[in-house]
Amino acid sequence: MSPSTRHAHVDALRGAAMLWMTAYHFAFDLNYFGHIHQNFYEDPLWTWQRTGIVSLFLLCAGMGQALAVQQGQSGARFWRRWAQIVGCAVLVSLGSWWMFPMSWISFGVLHGMAAMLLFTRWLLLRGVLRGASPWAGGLLLIAAAPLGSAWLRTQAPPALAAAFDSRWLNWIGLVTQKPPTEDWVPLLPWLGVMWLGAGLMQLPAWRAWLARPPRRLARALAPLGRWSLSYYMLHQPVLIGLLTAHRMLASQAA
Repeated sequence: MSPSTRHAHVDALRGAAMLWMTAYHFAFDLNYFGHIHQNFYEDPLWTWQRTGIVSLFLLCAGMGQALAVQQGQSGARFWRRWAQIVGCAVLVSLGSWWMFPMSWISFGVLHGMAAMLLFTRWLLLRGVLRGASPWAGGLLLIAAAPLGSAWLRTQAPPALAAAFDSRWLNWIGLVTQKPPTEDWVPLLPWLGVMWLGAGLMQLPAWRAWLARPPRRLARALAPLGRWSLSYYMLHQPVLIGLLTAHRMLASQAA
């Protein structure tokens, strides 16, 4: 979608997610450098924030794809954007392997989004995600993650459970335990969240809200939402660079 056909409110929601993500990652980096001491992997204060951030991203992605299909976005534009996401996902994997070789990211938010966009776009173009289907399908996929994982833990043959726990299959989302990785956004349950975003675009009240002129806060956040991929790729190197520079200056002063 060109800037003239984008919805400022959707971009503003995505921009709000970017700011929330930045604050979360800044706290994570402070913890990594030893300035604070928090458990980002188990403490609900941080795990629920991560869930909220990823959910907001994927809801916006679902809304964006529904809008794109409604407005007749060309396949070439979709594939160009999709290739950018895939390329950035590869860079994230390489960067995480350099920083966290034992817990590098093989299927994080960008990897997951690339896969989910394929499913969602295909179903939207064929008119499958209409009416109650995005809601029913989304909720079913969300419920399938804990139910399927519980079956693997309690009833599946050990070899099958081990296969689903491996990096080769853990992108599906059916695992006996969370993989040792810094970011993990599998198809289940997160594809369901994206479908809920597509479902939102069918609600008259939601579409009426999107049609309203954006207020000052939405206008301020919208540009960040329009450049979300670039911002996503740059914000962590900048934060880590600043904290590294602070450490070097502090050591010199000491």
